[in-house]
Amino acid sequence: MKTPLLLLALALTSAGCTCCQPAPPGDASAASGNHTIFLFSRDADLRGWEVQDDVVMGGVSQGKLALNEAGNAVFSGNVSLENDGGFSSIQYGFDPVDASKYSAVYIGLKGDGKRYQLRVESEKNAPHGYACDFDTTGDWQVVRIPFADMYAIHHGDRLDLPNHPGQTLAHVQILIGNGKAEAFRLEIDKLWVK
Repeated sequence: MKTPLLLLALALTSAGCTCCQPAPPGDASAASGNHTIFLFSRDADLRGWEVQDDVVMGGVSQGKLALNEAGNAVFSGNVSLENDGGFSSIQYGFDPVDASKYSAVYIGLKGDGKRYQLRVESEKNAPHGYACDFDTTGDWQVVRIPFADMYAIHHGDRLDLPNHPGQTLAHVQILIGNGKAEAFRLEIDKLWVK
């Protein structure tokens, strides 16, 4: 079980990103009016999560996902630019959520000072998804990514389509691909919408 101090730190810390907004102080995952996408714990079943690296297109980057002693997910590995690669990601599909009563995706995390990207899809096997980059500070933080700031993408290319309509949500992906070879480590406590 996670310590109350950790949850308090998670609730009170926020970070900026390139197209998302910091969570207001006290805007915690325990607040009412939200829907949990996934809460990591020592007993969490990670079988619904999948690691997807650039090996799908010939690259050699390597990412992994595991639970640590505190019950948080740890997404870590190495991004390589060899063979035209350059990304690693984790993804999770779930029964569609009615997102019309929510305005943003929240992630409780502790990063490594690097930039990551959140990608979402509105439905299973959607023709395109939506994305937003966010920066990590190296401390625990709550990142808030409004649906309205998530731009349409397909295979990483930005599309000339409206931003996320905020109606349904069925898939999340967290990706690192900063155009350089680098080691990475992202610790994640919870994902939710509010």
